[in-house]
Amino acid sequence: MYSSNTQHWNPEQYAKHARFVSDLGMPVVKLLSPQSGERILDLGCGDGALTIKLAALGCQLVGVDSSEEMVSATKALGLDAYTVNGQSLKFTDEFDAVFSNAALHWMKKPKAVINGVWRALKPGGRFVAEFGGYGNVATIVNAIESALLSRRGTIVAGPWYFPQPQEYTTLLETKGFKVEKIELIPRPTPLPGNISGWLETFAQSYTAALPVGERPRFIAEVVESLRPKLCDTNGNWTADYVRLRFFATKPMIKT
Repeated sequence: MYSSNTQHWNPEQYAKHARFVSDLGMPVVKLLSPQSGERILDLGCGDGALTIKLAALGCQLVGVDSSEEMVSATKALGLDAYTVNGQSLKFTDEFDAVFSNAALHWMKKPKAVINGVWRALKPGGRFVAEFGGYGNVATIVNAIESALLSRRGTIVAGPWYFPQPQEYTTLLETKGFKVEKIELIPRPTPLPGNISGWLETFAQSYTAALPVGERPRFIAEVVESLRPKLCDTNGNWTADYVRLRFFATKPMIKT
């Protein structure tokens, strides 16, 4: 089985093919209910599109992301951001809230993430996030993996972690969090163009298993296999997204 950590984030490519990710993030911002003056960690801040919206509400934001390029884009907005692996957070009792949108499914060590978030939060702090849940982009993943295996004899370890609500609830509660709300939300998501842009942006861990010259042909094959399932008669593409959204709190320390 081929395993790759070659996902590379290009802010311009992301803005072109995936701006919908932050545009659809406002419901989780509403769930966070940020208050002016709060110190908030944006875990997986990307290019800062949601981070800056939180800052505009009067919050003190710190963004972290594993991509240097994305962190640079966030800093260019005048925000405080650092290149940090979300599975290795080092903050201690610093934040009123940890917020994350469309990032936790890229972190395949959820216990390490949750441990770091727990440590970063002040007592009484909250952990509010949305990310890919069980069944997310299943149609797309099946098409990718089928094209790799049936035509190329290649198996690639998937780059994502898409849990069921109960699985993630157990992880949070085992650490000590109180889960106030968690739900799995089917959210078919219109794409800004041909799904090839989505594949080029998000499926690099799969395409990295192929020679560079073979990748365009592979993507074209996957696009055609998905066309009857995800493209309507007018040429509009919709990705089969399923999101896991939750609100959890770190209890106050009893004295």
